[in-house]
Amino acid sequence: MSEGWSRIEVEAIVADYLIMLEQELNGLPFNKAAHNRQLTTLLNNRSRGAVEFKYANISAALIDLDYPYIKGYQPRSNYQDVLLEVLADRVDENVTLKAAVLRAVGKRAQTRRIDYDYSSILVPPPTRERDRKTWMERRQPVRRPRRDINFLELEARNASLGQAGEQFIAHLEHRRLWSTGQKRLAERVEHVSRTRGDGLGYDILSYEPSGRERFIEVKTTRFGAMIPFFVTRNEVQVSEEEAANFHLCRVFKFDDHPPQVYTLPGALRLSFVLDAVQYEASLP
Repeated sequence: MSEGWSRIEVEAIVADYLIMLEQELNGLPFNKAAHNRQLTTLLNNRSRGAVEFKYANISAALIDLDYPYIKGYQPRSNYQDVLLEVLADRVDENVTLKAAVLRAVGKRAQTRRIDYDYSSILVPPPTRERDRKTWMERRQPVRRPRRDINFLELEARNASLGQAGEQFIAHLEHRRLWSTGQKRLAERVEHVSRTRGDGLGYDILSYEPSGRERFIEVKTTRFGAMIPFFVTRNEVQVSEEEAANFHLCRVFKFDDHPPQVYTLPGALRLSFVLDAVQYEASLP
C-alpha cells in the first residue's frame, strides 16, 4: 500500500493541474499524458494511475472552491484536507488563472447550430460515488471555504449562456418529435421562459410522442458534467408538483462540438443534493 501524499507532492501536482486548467480555459492545447509522465519524476514513486486519481481529487476540491475543473478529470471527492488547503492558497494567489476563469464564465454565448440529434449527445447522468450513502457521509462535514468570487454562480448568471442553452434544447425537442413523426407536436414546442416569462418553474414546454406534456428546466454550463448548478425554490416546488412530467436537462461542455446533455425526470430532491446557499431573512 502506498503512503499518503506528502505536502511537497501535493504542491507539485496542484501546480501542474492549475497550469493545465489555465491552458484549457484559454483554449490552448496541452498533453495530459505528457504532464503525467513529467510529474511522476517529481513524486515519490507514484504510478500513472495514482497521479490520474489525484488529478480527479483536485477537480472535486476545485468545485468546493467554486471553480471549474478540467473536463477530462471527473471529480473524485474523497480527498486529503491538505489538498484543499494547498489548492485554496494557490488559486487565491494565481491572478492569471482568476482572469481566465472570469473570461470563461462571462463570455457571451452564441446560439448553437443544430446539426445533430439527441442520440448523438445524450449521455447517462454522472455519479460521484457508487455508494450514495458513503458520499453523503463524507460530505457532511461541510468544508467549503467560501471565496470572494463564486465563479460557478457568475456563470449561472450569464444570461446569454442560459438563453442559448434553452434555445438549444427547444430545437432538439422539436427535432426529436419531428423524427418520430409527431410533426404537429413538434410545432407546439414552446420556449416558455421567453414567451411567458421565467416564473413557471421550467423553461421549455415539450411533449412525449403520446401527447403528454413534458416540462423541461434547462441548466447550461461550458464546463464539465459535475459542475453544480443553481435552482430556485419555485423550480424545486414545480418539480415536485409536476413530478410525472418534469425533466431537468443539464447541458454541459456547451462550447464543445457537440455539447453533451443528460436528463433526469421527476422531483429535483430525488436526484440531487440541494444545499441552501441563500436565505430570506425577515424580522420576527
